[in-house]
Amino acid sequence: MQQEDFLPAITAHLIEAARANDGKAPSERDLAEKFQVSRGLVREALAILEAMQVIERRAKSGIYVNDGIGGIEAMAFFARIGLPLENRQIFEAVEVRKIHEIKAAELAASRANDENYARLRDVLARSEDRLRQGEGLDKLDQEFHLEIVRATQNTVFLNICTSFYALSHNRLQVYFRSPERNRRSHEEHQQIFDALLRRDASLASALMVSHLRGAMSYWSEILEPPPAGA
Repeated sequence: MQQEDFLPAITAHLIEAARANDGKAPSERDLAEKFQVSRGLVREALAILEAMQVIERRAKSGIYVNDGIGGIEAMAFFARIGLPLENRQIFEAVEVRKIHEIKAAELAASRANDENYARLRDVLARSEDRLRQGEGLDKLDQEFHLEIVRATQNTVFLNICTSFYALSHNRLQVYFRSPERNRRSHEEHQQIFDALLRRDASLASALMVSHLRGAMSYWSEILEPPPAGA
């Protein structure tokens, strides 16, 4: 079994086993026997999960699965392999993404280059084609927003926002099932692009706030995060 296939399988098993055992996960030997793989492959997978703060090793005690999911890398990994996130984690990720993208629009207005503008025009043109065909914009929405982040010319910023989009892939498919939501989103993307083209940082930022407010409202109603301090 290859590591890329083994990692999702062992992660799901660790979480299920830990829930039934006060957070404690099976030993390396038990895991190797369970999946009929070498101890080396198990050790490599556990090292990755430990780096992502999914598990921790306790001296003379064993392996434990951490409460929650850990860092953004772990959350993105869970989303990619189909393991569910808690509603609070999803809502907080959406909220942080909003903060990042508003700043990205402001920075992109002054830093975007011809290549960024060309890619944004291409996304908008393909979006119009999909709308005419009655198809959703979920993938193109991600392309549009990440291109704005790329236009900040800040690689760290782009890597952070890419991780947040990994968390939202499945939710975007749900969000863009509505033809009206697709149409409105495209119109707002066009307005944001025009503001970026005019190098109007204040307008681009304000339009991004308005654009993301609708998505935040939609997910707030569905996820219903617990009140602060709860």
